[in-house]
Amino acid sequence: MIVGIAQLQQRIKDPLEGKEPLKLMADAVRAAAKDAGAPQLLAQTESVRVVRGVWRYKQPAAWVAAEIGAPDAETMGTPYGGNMVQSLVNQSALDILNGDKSLIVITGAENGNSQAKAAKAGIKLEITETEGAYDRMLGDEKPMTNAEEEARGIRQPIQVYPMFENALRHHRGESIEEHKVRISELWAGFSKVAGDNPHAWLRDVVDAETIRTPGPTNRMISFPYPKLMNSNNAVDMSAALIMCSVEKARELGIPEAKWVYPWAGTDGHDHYYVSNRDNLYSSPAIRIAGKRVMSLLGLQVSDLDLVDVYSCFPVAVQVAVNELGLDESKTLTVTGGLTFGGGPLNNYVMHSIARMVELLRASPEKKGLITANGGYLTKHAFGIYSARPPAQDFLHEDVQAEIDATPRKEVLGEYDGPATIESYTVMFGPNGPGISFIAALTPDNKRVWASSDDQAVMADMQQREFCGLPVTVSADGKFAMAS
Repeated sequence: MIVGIAQLQQRIKDPLEGKEPLKLMADAVRAAAKDAGAPQLLAQTESVRVVRGVWRYKQPAAWVAAEIGAPDAETMGTPYGGNMVQSLVNQSALDILNGDKSLIVITGAENGNSQAKAAKAGIKLEITETEGAYDRMLGDEKPMTNAEEEARGIRQPIQVYPMFENALRHHRGESIEEHKVRISELWAGFSKVAGDNPHAWLRDVVDAETIRTPGPTNRMISFPYPKLMNSNNAVDMSAALIMCSVEKARELGIPEAKWVYPWAGTDGHDHYYVSNRDNLYSSPAIRIAGKRVMSLLGLQVSDLDLVDVYSCFPVAVQVAVNELGLDESKTLTVTGGLTFGGGPLNNYVMHSIARMVELLRASPEKKGLITANGGYLTKHAFGIYSARPPAQDFLHEDVQAEIDATPRKEVLGEYDGPATIESYTVMFGPNGPGISFIAALTPDNKRVWASSDDQAVMADMQQREFCGLPVTVSADGKFAMAS
């Protein structure tokens, strides 16, 4: 069960006054122990588990363990990925259930806001050096892009997710304007939730028209996304979860009102490279792993009272809604999402779980679903929680073989000939559109990537539907509209 939670924010004007992520983690862990009503538990911690951040620490868990008075605790780390918090909770529940551990601390932090302020001021922030390797790692670090994508310059989420978005729009048969209005209204709903979340980074509610309208404070990033449809990484946020067995909680005297149980969890990843996905608007891994976590418990979507859908970009939410059968008109977040609740990169889900725990403590009869996503709609993890004890111990299932059996496409590194645009985006710089990228399908249904810096084409792409249009791709990775 989870018995202690903490979410902390650091809001400072002078970046030199701020704490580095390592110290924010230790603060969060101490706050979580206080939340559990048992500060003495820290010295009994058997494992300290840290979610990988963009910081440069080699191994921060041992430093945190020593700081909280548990220098002999096992240390565990994760690769990059927004799925890793939920995956770490799943693994920790299994470790406790198997009797390997009885008290586990999970933490993570980012100081993106301080770093942004420091960069603007020309200041380099100092960090504590940490040495050594983790005792355990939750999986291996794997590249999210392949040679074909790298060769065409496609290697960032802000390039790939908008291509997913445009593919989904085309698949739904929406016009560009209809689509823009719908996803801005979806995001306005997330902003409204952030306004009621005391832990959200941006609590001033933003309306749909503001969200979809580019301007000085809402510049275009990549079509169709202005800044307010992107994850907000410029945050100083830390969080911690404390998990233990029922026996340990009773031994420590932690009140049952603090207990929230993970009932079930699943993990799975889509084909690692976007190039090999069957299409750019769906996720077999979300469908299979997400539905399986519910079926393990005999639950339907209608049985869920609270949901937090991972929300780095609007398309991530929409794909999950489609695959899981959720209702897009209902509340899909407990935090406000990564734009408004705050996007501390891989650690966002620790905040969504902590907020879910708060809400379930207040309404013990309810059940909540957490979804988590890493990479380019690549790595996924799911968890169902309640303050009511489950009918059976924590359930977990490996569904990867089923996901791996789903269709995959072949990608071509070099191609010269006709193709059909599958999806596209336009990337913006300080002076406006800079380059456009397309994913295209050859006549024999193989995928190719290409780009163009033609200003007329980029302007046209934002006004009318380009998915489905014919192009000519050259061996150097450029495309031209077919005459």
